[in-house]
Amino acid sequence: MTRTTPKAEFSNTWQSQIYDVLKEFQIKHMAYVPDAGHATAINKFEADNDVTSVVLTTEEEGIPYLAGASLGGDRGVLLMQSSGVGNCINMLSLQNNARFPLLMLITMRGDWGEFNQWQNPMGQATEAALKLMGVLTWRVDRPEDVEPLVRGAATMAFEGDQACAVLLGQRLIGKKEWTK
Repeated sequence: MTRTTPKAEFSNTWQSQIYDVLKEFQIKHMAYVPDAGHATAINKFEADNDVTSVVLTTEEEGIPYLAGASLGGDRGVLLMQSSGVGNCINMLSLQNNARFPLLMLITMRGDWGEFNQWQNPMGQATEAALKLMGVLTWRVDRPEDVEPLVRGAATMAFEGDQACAVLLGQRLIGKKEWTK
């Protein structure tokens, strides 16, 4: 089990801003694979009666789920960890051909301060792999950049039917620690 050591002065602020920005964009569906870095958003969306929260078996399931939400006239977001991006590569062809809005928020592993060497290969390949599949990406390492980058990505996804991802770096989230 891993635990994230939050940066106390900013953790609640930037984490809450993600939920607030997504609510402004009228998100009605939140698909996710559980991850400590997304805990605040997951908890807030699960408590929100206006949002359908769906726990996924694997990250790639979130892409067709959000395609269906879009066909029904709703907006959604996919929350996952960078290790799950590898599971999504082939499924991203659905968005590339169908051109529906796809917004992904991805917490990074295999990044600054990583203790688990098994996370490094996918973590180091995440941004490049997403770009190769046509996903517009932005990386966030500072709390003050979270709100404007999530807002900008949501605008491009929902106003322009783009696939957009915001990568939440480990320097933002805090160093992960191994706990028993």
